[in-house]
Formats: sequence, structure tokens, C-alpha cells
Amino acid sequence: MKGLGDTMSNKPFSIFTETTCDLPQSYLKENEIITMPLTYTLDGVEYDGTYENSLSPHDFYEKLKTGIMAKTAQIPPERATAFFEAELQKGNDILYIGFSSGLSGCYQSATIARTELLEKYPDSKIFCIDSRGASLGQGLLMDYTVKKKEEGLSIEELAKEIEDIKLNVCHYFTVDDLNHLYRGGRVSKTAAVFGTMLGIKPVMYMDDEGKLIPIGKVRGRKASLDEIVKKMGTKLGEYKNPYVFISHGDSLADAKYVGDQVKKLYGIKTSIVDNVGPVIGSHSGPGTIALFFIGTDRIEKRL
Repeated sequence: MKGLGDTMSNKPFSIFTETTCDLPQSYLKENEIITMPLTYTLDGVEYDGTYENSLSPHDFYEKLKTGIMAKTAQIPPERATAFFEAELQKGNDILYIGFSSGLSGCYQSATIARTELLEKYPDSKIFCIDSRGASLGQGLLMDYTVKKKEEGLSIEELAKEIEDIKLNVCHYFTVDDLNHLYRGGRVSKTAAVFGTMLGIKPVMYMDDEGKLIPIGKVRGRKASLDEIVKKMGTKLGEYKNPYVFISHGDSLADAKYVGDQVKKLYGIKTSIVDNVGPVIGSHSGPGTIALFFIGTDRIEKRL
């Protein structure tokens, strides 16, 4: 793992991620997580994806419902370099846990920044971890990181812990709007038209490469919500823990329904329920419901 030296570091370290983790702003501030913003453009206006410079979730998804497509942009290497260097100049090492490389080039930008900065700051440590996650799945891994840091783990120990657990963070989701997936090039026009007519809803997951993969389809919204909860039951194993997060595309009632079912079936209370942010929401669309938890593995049979 690059960034790991022969000796353990006693220096303080800062935790980095991107706004794609979709954690509440209050949580990020309280736990001193530095988030690098991706940008998105909607209706000719560019937003940087931060809470201060973004549409409200409701307004964002209402615009998507009209057929407008949002365009997103990753963090370039020079921006990652600037973010990292500001902390190195304070004397801090860096632990970066990034948005899935299967969906974005942000992780690659961070590794380019690391290579450049370690030449300039040879006594510093910069660990870059590809979360292979997104939205509150990435956020769940950040929460796990915070809790383990509070236990007193060094940056080296924590980096190894996160690498070891990251592929146990399971992502299951469904969407309500096949037409949006069609406009984004995710399904064919025929599938979108006939699927909409028949009330077909896709069930998807994130694989070990951090890519979104369809694994099933059911008829009806409620059936799709029940299906992702059912999938959770196949992966819990020994990991019956409090790490259950739910994100939604301006569909709070459906998110609460999923949380209630998780509590009813597995006795686990959901820790965080929040919106899918605009960067990921630009691709998943309104009505998305995603369920995240720590499980045995991510292995699923692909369609």
C-alpha cells in the first residue's frame, strides 16, 4: 500500500473523501472529515456540489423529472493536490478514502496528487484508498473510519483496517424511473418504454470493482423495495451491527419504509437516512432508494 513507510507515524492525520459520500454536513463538520467537491451542471449553471453551492435536493430532483439531464465532472489532479497540500503544510499526514474508481476518476486524481506531493514532502504519509463505494455506502465506510480512529488506531493501522473491510460494505438499490436510466445510457429505449408500461423496477448492486450491476427486476415499487431488504438478509452473516444507512432520491417515505422493514426483519435500526446527492443523483435519478450495510461479501449473480 503506497504511503506506508517502515516506521509507524506519530503525526496527526486528516481524513479526506468527496462530497459523493452523501453524509450530512453536520456529521462531516463534527467529525472533521474534509470533503472535496465534484461539480455538476444543470440547466446551464455549474454547481460545485457543496452544501453551500447546490440546489436543494427537492429542487434538484424536480428539475430532473422534467427531462433535464445534469452533467458531472470529477476532481482533477491539481485540485486534489491543493486540498492535500494544505493539510501537509499544517504538519498532518493524510488518509484519503475515495469515490469508487469503477464510477469516477477521482481516485486516480488523488493518487497522482500523492505521487507529486510525496516528492515534495518525503517525511509525510499519504494513504489513498479506493472505497469501491458510492453515496452512503462510501459514507458508511467513512463512519467506520471515524469510529476506528476514535479507538486510537494509527494511520497505518487504520488504512489496513479500511482496506480489509471495504468490500464487505454492501450496496443494493432500485430506481423508480427507467426513462431517466435510458436518458443516461443505462438501459435501452425499448427496456425503458416497456418496463415503464409494465411497472418493472430494476434491482442493482455494486460489485467488487465498484461498478453498478443489475441483478434482477420486479414488478411494482413496493416489490422492489422489499427485494433490496430481502437481499440484505442473504448477506448479514455474522455482521449484525449498527452499520445500516439508506439514501434516497427525494423519496423519504420509501426510505423510511425500507428502514422499518430492516428493523422488523433483522432487528437493526438504520443509523443515517439522507438524500442521494446531486452528483450521484444525476445518474441514478429521482426515486432512487439505496440500502447499505456491512455484510459477508458482495458476490451476486449478474443478469
